[in-house]
Amino acid sequence: MEPLRPRNRPVRRLPRPHVEADSERATYYATGYCHGADRLFQMDLYRRLLTGQLSELVGASTVDSDAFHRQMDFKAAAEATWERTEGTETGDVVEAYVDGVNHAREAERTPLEYRLLEAEPRGWTPTASLLVSKQIAWGLTGSFRTLRRALARDRLGSEATATLYPRLLDHETPILREGEVSFAESVADAAVPDPGLVSWLADFETDPGIGSNSWVVSGEHTASGDPIVANDPHLELSVPPVWYEQHVVGAEFDTRGVAFPGVPFVVIGQNHAGAWGFTNAGADAIDFYTYETVDDGDAYRYGDETRQFDTRTETIAVDGGENVDIEVKRSVHGAVLTQYPDGDGFAVADELGVAWTGLSATRTVEAVRELNRSNGLEEAEAAIRKFDEPTQNFVYADDAGNTYFWVTGQIPIRRTDGEPVRGTRIFDGSAREGEWGDGYTPYGESSWEGFVPFEEKPGVRNPDYLATANQRITNDPEHYLSEGYAPPFRGQRIYDRLDARAQSDEPMDAAFHRDLQTDVVDGRYELFRPIIEEAVAAGSAGSDDLDAPTGESLLEWDGEMRPDLAEPLLFDQWLRTFRDLTFIDEFSEAELPVEFAEPNDWVLGTLPADSDYFDGDRAAVAAEALGTVRKRIDDEQWERYGDWNRVRFEHPFDEPFLNYDQHPTAGSAGTVRNFHSEASTGASWRMVATFDGDSRAVLPGGNSGDYFSDHYDDQLTTWANGEYKSMRRTLPESVDLQFTEGDR
Repeated sequence: MEPLRPRNRPVRRLPRPHVEADSERATYYATGYCHGADRLFQMDLYRRLLTGQLSELVGASTVDSDAFHRQMDFKAAAEATWERTEGTETGDVVEAYVDGVNHAREAERTPLEYRLLEAEPRGWTPTASLLVSKQIAWGLTGSFRTLRRALARDRLGSEATATLYPRLLDHETPILREGEVSFAESVADAAVPDPGLVSWLADFETDPGIGSNSWVVSGEHTASGDPIVANDPHLELSVPPVWYEQHVVGAEFDTRGVAFPGVPFVVIGQNHAGAWGFTNAGADAIDFYTYETVDDGDAYRYGDETRQFDTRTETIAVDGGENVDIEVKRSVHGAVLTQYPDGDGFAVADELGVAWTGLSATRTVEAVRELNRSNGLEEAEAAIRKFDEPTQNFVYADDAGNTYFWVTGQIPIRRTDGEPVRGTRIFDGSAREGEWGDGYTPYGESSWEGFVPFEEKPGVRNPDYLATANQRITNDPEHYLSEGYAPPFRGQRIYDRLDARAQSDEPMDAAFHRDLQTDVVDGRYELFRPIIEEAVAAGSAGSDDLDAPTGESLLEWDGEMRPDLAEPLLFDQWLRTFRDLTFIDEFSEAELPVEFAEPNDWVLGTLPADSDYFDGDRAAVAAEALGTVRKRIDDEQWERYGDWNRVRFEHPFDEPFLNYDQHPTAGSAGTVRNFHSEASTGASWRMVATFDGDSRAVLPGGNSGDYFSDHYDDQLTTWANGEYKSMRRTLPESVDLQFTEGDR
């Protein structure tokens, strides 16, 4: 069979590709062509990032990144996944997609970025597509929280660490609102990681502030009588966006939504029978191990055995600089981290083993393909059972009226001496602590025995309504799930509004859900308002001659983080400063790395007023923060929240002409409409999916990565204004490309 070829070259790009073909292979060949035409450079950066080959393109600035990704050896994990997938129906579709990407690479104009770098794009491969999947999974579950907590216990003490970094936050708004929970926590003493290694690794995990929202509502509460699904994943806001919007129609499916550039299938969206979304479940899918080494570090004790590390040396090619050699090690648990940059070359740390579910052959690409083709809840659930990575909260509804929530992804059951244990400490790998069982094979195909069975994960079939916002999943889990969840601010606000609407006479129509998705009431305000009252009463809040808003105005404010108001600016800046003043002395005295994350706002807001962290006087600290911030606002000549809270999405080159325009926008870290101005994270896709033809969504930017395209940033203003566009799945009268499949 000959490769698929376009009959004609594109004349005009559509804002979103509409692809239709009689065969699935032809459909995804065309999809690959679209991805290759619109996002080739972005896809190549993902591949280079995960394989540790950025430096050969951009120079010495990325050697640190290359060293980490080579030590983790994500490439071998993707290769193992492709070996498992190749020859299957899903593998055949992936190969057709890859052919389409490569045809676009040959036929289309070389992306501007390559011309600026004076480089040429390389051919795309199936392994490259699976590397993109690994990159997304790592970004959502590759957390070094265990290492930070171990270092905090060493520097601050176990009691302080339990207070400042609790595994469970003491609130009453889990996803599944039933049962009772005990917040008591006991953690055994464990190894202490190298502080330099912990500091370095902070660059290679997701910002702890990133989160997502989703909810599903049954037809009992909607105007149409059909269910509604809402989802807005909060990820890095980049140029171009992390998602690619597409409409793909085959003989047996009709799917609309967003895919990751480099991977064929819609991850979040709607097909001919159902609609679905994901948020990060926060389940613990990673563990760390220390070893007793022998033979000058070439081998390690493993129970009664001595095992050799699988060791090799790799060379990082550096454009315009000297190449760098890096040691890559593996143990029975997976990757082994041994080297990190310390400002003067590479320092050698004690061997630290890393077991992560994604370092094995996984089935997620198969699961997502089957989800795209599913004909209702039964088939969607069958598909999602194969979703190995990352761990996610999956919400779904179908046109028969079913609603659904389940936690997906592989969650290991750790055992020490045969007994289940939590993954909240660094394990002694030589003593065989925290073993995942015989089912896990790093860089190979696992049997997945010894992982939480699907039916024993939290979930519910046909809920009336249910909301997820990265908060604690359940009060009474059957198995250990996580060592940390997001604060409850977004989840509480969503449930408050859903509850109020359900108890009213008004239906939860699509307009209500879009309004909820862009809700800007900061849930932190209610928690911190009494502390602001203390600050105002304590006085010393700065000169009355300042033009900045006052603490008194904050007490009259409604908590809405709107760009045209001054009070949100004062609240945002005050909270940041209050947090810094509270913890800076203790953290400095403990010599914790500067990258060490401060406790979250729920922890800060629930500390007793006479806590030692406030030197026994919370009001004085709050008042000092208020005075400091009022002067800062006056010095910066900021007048409203939008002067600070702006779209700051940057292209990887960070060239002004490639970056998006800066727009004032609403939202904060504590609002349903989530937005982090400094970190540039927030709603990477807003979608409200209905079954009455009124599904709407929006991207934060444009679907094309081509700077010269009309669709480079054509959705940015719509997104910044909290507006939506239609997700109509009707094919336009004319399309860019027509594909045919010829027989040899």
